[in-house]
Amino acid sequence: MLQKPTMQTISSSHVPNCIIPVILCTLVSLLVGCTSHIPREYSHPLLTGNSSEETIKLVTVPLPVIAASPNEGITYGALTAFLAHNRDEEVVTLMAPQVTYNAAFGVTASLYGAFYPTAGRNIEMNISQSGHVNYDYELRVRDTSLLNNKLELNGFLFMLADGSSRFFGFNSSSSPQMETNYANNEFGYNLSGGYQVGKHFQLSVGDRFRDVSIRPGAFRRLPDIKDKFSSATVPGIDGFTTHALRISLSYSTLDNRDMPAYGGYSRITFEPTLKSLGGAANYRHYEVEAKGYIPVSNSRYISVFRLMYNQTIGDDVPFLEQSILGGESTLRGYGRNRFIDNSFLLCNIEERIRLFRWEVFGVTADWEVAPFFDLGGVMESLNKASSANFEVNPGIGFRAIVRPNIVGRVDLGFGKDGPAVFVGLGYPF
Repeated sequence: MLQKPTMQTISSSHVPNCIIPVILCTLVSLLVGCTSHIPREYSHPLLTGNSSEETIKLVTVPLPVIAASPNEGITYGALTAFLAHNRDEEVVTLMAPQVTYNAAFGVTASLYGAFYPTAGRNIEMNISQSGHVNYDYELRVRDTSLLNNKLELNGFLFMLADGSSRFFGFNSSSSPQMETNYANNEFGYNLSGGYQVGKHFQLSVGDRFRDVSIRPGAFRRLPDIKDKFSSATVPGIDGFTTHALRISLSYSTLDNRDMPAYGGYSRITFEPTLKSLGGAANYRHYEVEAKGYIPVSNSRYISVFRLMYNQTIGDDVPFLEQSILGGESTLRGYGRNRFIDNSFLLCNIEERIRLFRWEVFGVTADWEVAPFFDLGGVMESLNKASSANFEVNPGIGFRAIVRPNIVGRVDLGFGKDGPAVFVGLGYPF
């Protein structure tokens, strides 16, 4: 499970043939893992935390990579996870090199790293290059330690190409028979700064840039997006640039930002994209989100919910900039970007149940099961919504948590197109 946060979607026909070997191979892999202690002089404080520690505990665990996707086909390979700990037994560094093979993309070599040098600062990076079409280079930095922890800075730089992307058309009734393939080649950044106002409020401003080229995808068995659609009906199909400013106001009573067990969170965001700043068109995003966490029995059971509404207003809005549902963090019964329209309404509910705690090589992990229910739909506007717009996706998740900062998960969701499985890092919300 220790992969880059980007998820893989597993089709219904591969669920029994893929998930069971993953579980068995993972259990075997844990038996051949090891724990070692390396002298401080052979490490760097950025990678291993407190420089005053004489030795660093390093846990090494090899794991299989087995996935099957209706978009990507079968992917298999191996990775090795290296977890460095500080004196409090917290993971301060995760490094996970991996090599996989996929018939569409060839051999892919990647390296994912997450670094937590201090409690208020973390760095994530991913380097991935495939033999055909795909690549992914990302750097994400967050710092909440400035101005007595009142200032939060976030930065995200990326350059990627995804040759498995799909487009079915607009609105909630888009048909599977209209499925097309393309590759979105992108580069850009997302920067923001937030200042704490009082005990619970944060005011944040940001700047987002995104340059997208639409190229032929990796799957010739499917029509190319430009074979079925044109720029007259799908804005942005020939590529586009987005440059948007953003302002957000949030309210939080969460007990922990990354792994909350109690409290509430709400946010309202306004983001205009402007031609005067180099954007493809003038349009506006409005988004409202609310989340809640209710623990029972010393947090062994945590009821979690999220409500979200997104509205995109403007003319000639690029299709990848409109309101989108589908994927590992919204409707988990469908692949990424399955439904696109001017707005969406989404509700996620799940019950996170801690089954047991298991210590392997000195690493304590909480193992959770999480039955969930996703309800969401896209529509032209909220006042035109009807029951026909909405999709219902029940499912179940399995998670392994190494506190205070690492979550590995497998989520199995059920939609009208059949089951979908997402494997990766981090809670869905």
